[in-house]
Amino acid sequence: MNLNHLNYFRVLAKLEHYTQAAEELSITQPSLSHAMASLEKDLGTYLFEKQGRNIKLTKYGKIYFEYVDRALSELEKGEKKLRELTNVSTGTVELGYIYTLGPNFVPQLIKNFSLVEENKNIKFSFGQGTTKTLIEGLKSEKFDMVFCSFVENEPDIEFVPIAHEELVLIVSNDHPLSNKESIDLMEVEEYPFIYFSEKSGIRPLIDNLFKKVNITPNIICEVEEDNAVAGLVEINYGIAVLPKISSLKHYNVKVLPIVNPKHERFIYLAALKNRYLTPSVSLFKKYSIEYAKEKFSNK
Repeated sequence: MNLNHLNYFRVLAKLEHYTQAAEELSITQPSLSHAMASLEKDLGTYLFEKQGRNIKLTKYGKIYFEYVDRALSELEKGEKKLRELTNVSTGTVELGYIYTLGPNFVPQLIKNFSLVEENKNIKFSFGQGTTKTLIEGLKSEKFDMVFCSFVENEPDIEFVPIAHEELVLIVSNDHPLSNKESIDLMEVEEYPFIYFSEKSGIRPLIDNLFKKVNITPNIICEVEEDNAVAGLVEINYGIAVLPKISSLKHYNVKVLPIVNPKHERFIYLAALKNRYLTPSVSLFKKYSIEYAKEKFSNK
């Protein structure tokens, strides 16, 4: 048994056709047949059986395929990681971020990063979600780093402030509060609220705002994504506190700055403390922090 034979088996198992598999593998059909006969001899069982002019996996072939496919996939991941580790200019950054950063912050950051000559061949894989799902993805190594809210009790994760977002209250243009230019949250107790779900990283911050003014909001529904909140507010289903995202201008809502209580909302770059980062990821992480410092200093 050798690695080539396992790879031949995986291709043949997927195609269940000797001629097609041999063509894909760039070997002769007799060579493929010999390799499979040798593998079956080593295993002491048949992996394929004839079905007309084609073949199909036996019961034991199906079982074996699951393990071979998983093992070869892991080896391929290992090879990919090693190539990334040894080449800073052509690596891939797997980046996750919360929904509010999709329209502007992340695209601008990637654009500026890629304009640097030595960075232009670095590729990105993106994923969006709530802070909870992003942190789970970070821990499972689905992401190299994420932009999200701060999370308590995560000692293995480094959180670096990377962006600032203003929180606002939005109401429909037909709402009684729409004639105001700003809002004190003490004025909103009687109105139904559209609220972020507990998976959202911004939920604890909004909860804390209401605690500061000694109000329990009348929550009529919970959602995860900011534009879903805005859409429900637009039809006057309720009012909501959310970040001042650029897409709000596309909704028929009144945006009211919150003058009380005072607050700050930061977005953080989160990465595992004990995980070795590839050169390309380390380069992007350093660039992101410097990019954020420059934007903060210009405000």
